[in-house]
Amino acid sequence: MYIHEIKDWPRFHWSVDKLAEPLAAVRHQQGRLIGYMSALGFDLQQEAVLKTLTEDVLKSSEIEGEKLDAEQVRSSIARRLGMDIGALTPADRNVEGVVEMMLDATRHYDQPLTEKRLFAWHASLFPTGRSGMTRISVGTWRDDSTGPMQVASGPMGKERVHFEAPKAERLSGEMGTFLNWFEGKEPIDPVLNAGLGHLWFVTIHPFDDGNGRIARAIADMALARSENSPQRFFSMSAQIRQERSAYYDILEVTQKGTMDVTPWMQWFLACLGRAIDGAHVILSAVLRKARFRERIRNVQLNDRQRSVINRLLDGFEGKLTTSKYSTLAKCSQDTAYRDILALVDHGVLIQNPEGGRSTSYSLAPAQSSIFSG
Repeated sequence: MYIHEIKDWPRFHWSVDKLAEPLAAVRHQQGRLIGYMSALGFDLQQEAVLKTLTEDVLKSSEIEGEKLDAEQVRSSIARRLGMDIGALTPADRNVEGVVEMMLDATRHYDQPLTEKRLFAWHASLFPTGRSGMTRISVGTWRDDSTGPMQVASGPMGKERVHFEAPKAERLSGEMGTFLNWFEGKEPIDPVLNAGLGHLWFVTIHPFDDGNGRIARAIADMALARSENSPQRFFSMSAQIRQERSAYYDILEVTQKGTMDVTPWMQWFLACLGRAIDGAHVILSAVLRKARFRERIRNVQLNDRQRSVINRLLDGFEGKLTTSKYSTLAKCSQDTAYRDILALVDHGVLIQNPEGGRSTSYSLAPAQSSIFSG
């Protein structure tokens, strides 16, 4: 029996005593992070938001097994935020759709969550009307025409069913109850709303696909409400991605349990606390990037060089070679080589010890000659 089949559904409850301490701790973490960020200035805040939202979109999709192009995601977000990050990478419709949904949830957190809005989010996620090769119902509740909505794993014919959602005929009423609660005036801390909203929505599982991503967007929306700010400086999705196994385990146990969702809420608050702690990694990267830019502010860079340096500062995977530079900057290898030599001459890049065909380059450390004067 699943929780949506229990007589008391959906009268969720939890132990206030058991959640009081972790909720207070998370609220304290939120306050400290917001205070720290407010002291950094607008440009650094925007850089942190861009990095956080990029991570959020990428990791929310990764949880569902979909890998998006990081540069496309970053460019799409930057364009929508009005940020100048140099040359923008064109984004395909799938990336634009995910970004549009996530930004609508967080930038317009104070607007009501409605059936129409959820349908628009779903349509953004699946602009072609397909999930992979399968045609799905888009911008409307599922109809179960191909059978009950199940969450399963394992090879075909030997699947293990982890969860079966409510029947399609119940969806209109179930979602009406959910949306009335989410926009209601119950005296519940918005952080707890984020945890319960995520669980409740993903248990109803109202769409053919995309339920996990939309559930996380709803949680992000509630967290933005808890801070009364559209600025996102931590990524809950990135933390869930790190803890994906534990996430699915606690979700399955809860959906097969009772209306007492204390363990789920405890896990959610603990995960949220770790997500906020993880924001310091993002902030360190942003500050490191800002310091590097300040050190090279007098160096004349063309758009290609600026774009590649930004990629290196953002955590470029592997080593920078002439051929990789050529690919990143969309130029010939001769042009790439001239750009690299100029950057080496200015002390922006250094050549790594290995030579020959494996010649590669890295960002110069602070003690390089360009920085010493």
